[in-house]
Amino acid sequence: MSQLRGGENSNLNRNSGRNTGGNAPQRPDRRAGRPLSEREIREMRARKARKMKLMRRRRRILLLGLLAVCVLTGVLVAAVSRRVRSWKAEKAAVQAAAMQESMSASAAEAESLAAAEAEQYRANLPDMGAIYGIAVNGVGWSHFFADNSYSMAPANSYITALRAPLNGQPEGMSGTIRYRVNLSGTGWLDWQENGNEAGDSAGSMPLEGIAMELTGSSAASYDLYYKVYQNGSWTTPVKNGETAGTEGQGLRVDGLWVTVTGKGAEVPEGPNGKSVDPTRPMVALTFDDGPSKYTPRILDSLEANGGRATFFMVGNRVASYASTVKRMADLGCETDSHTWAHTYLTGMSEGEILQSLNQTRDAIVAAGGNAPKGVRPPGGKINDASKAVLAKAGMPSIIWSVDTLDWKTRNAQHTIDTVLRQVQDGDIILMHDLYEQSVIAAETLIPELTRRGYQLVTVSEMAELRGGMAAGQSYGHFR
Repeated sequence: MSQLRGGENSNLNRNSGRNTGGNAPQRPDRRAGRPLSEREIREMRARKARKMKLMRRRRRILLLGLLAVCVLTGVLVAAVSRRVRSWKAEKAAVQAAAMQESMSASAAEAESLAAAEAEQYRANLPDMGAIYGIAVNGVGWSHFFADNSYSMAPANSYITALRAPLNGQPEGMSGTIRYRVNLSGTGWLDWQENGNEAGDSAGSMPLEGIAMELTGSSAASYDLYYKVYQNGSWTTPVKNGETAGTEGQGLRVDGLWVTVTGKGAEVPEGPNGKSVDPTRPMVALTFDDGPSKYTPRILDSLEANGGRATFFMVGNRVASYASTVKRMADLGCETDSHTWAHTYLTGMSEGEILQSLNQTRDAIVAAGGNAPKGVRPPGGKINDASKAVLAKAGMPSIIWSVDTLDWKTRNAQHTIDTVLRQVQDGDIILMHDLYEQSVIAAETLIPELTRRGYQLVTVSEMAELRGGMAAGQSYGHFR
């Protein structure tokens, strides 16, 4: 038993010796407690050095990666920041541009609105005009001439004084018209206004220059244009205080033209270079009942011979011949009224007459003609009642001194013979441009009368040289 236990103990001791160190594996050639050889130490150190080198490499790689990440992050942040700043700048620029555009649009809209309001104000202003009179050496004071008409001193005479008031000034509008003159041998005289005399009507010295202007609020809403006839021709229109005429050279003023326009309106032409010589004979050819398809032939002949005529038009025919009416005005012809529907004035009420005149005037102006200066009563029929209505309308009535009866005969040669047999200086000749035979006659009469020395002028041109016309009065000739 003791041997058995001894054997068992011996076995246990051997097993215990083999298992020393627990479960850790043991190198087969390594004996417990044996010191490492030099070679083993070198290998172990080499392994350790390689491990450290690998760790340092990995650490460098990691650091480089981290550095690259930081750099890339910085680049990305910078790029994003630049993009954000750029976007903000673009947004600010867009907003600024939008604001500027809005402000510009608002300013433009405000400016446009102000201009429209100013234009509307001017359009709603009533017509205002200057009426004026001239003193002529050896003759005295003339009648008052209407706005946009001209006056001429007779042959071998001249203007020595001027006076002018306003007509039709809007209620509540301040100011008046004032004027001064350069009197030969004296120079510029003091300003006068509202019909007072400027110059020396009792003397014999001519005017050499004229200046005129509006005052007060009238000057803010209207322009005053004027020019003078001097040294054989009309000067260029001037306005608002400028000088018309050449002073200090012995040139006298022989004629004057004055008109008031809306502020900033187109410059009116006034009388042109085709001025009438008061020393030579003149007649006024007049044509009723048109315009018609034949009227342009009359205008062709007038233009070819340097003449002008007066057309008394039926208002309801005007719109159909608008280009013809405009050409009349362009050639210096007078575009006057023959009522709206060729109705006798003596059979119309005051309201009917005024309506007929207004309709006709509006149609003529819309077609490009000038507002009528006179009326030819259809059939020549007029009485005191209708004259009174014309006076209210500011219009004279124009009759005739030579009646060709062309409407009745419809014979060109008869019309030619009648005119050439009866014509004399100052006549108003009645014809009709509604009939071709009358136009054929006119195409012969216009050059023939010119050849015989007659100036072919409008009714108003002849009237202004020979005493003028007054509203509500009738005129058949000017001798």
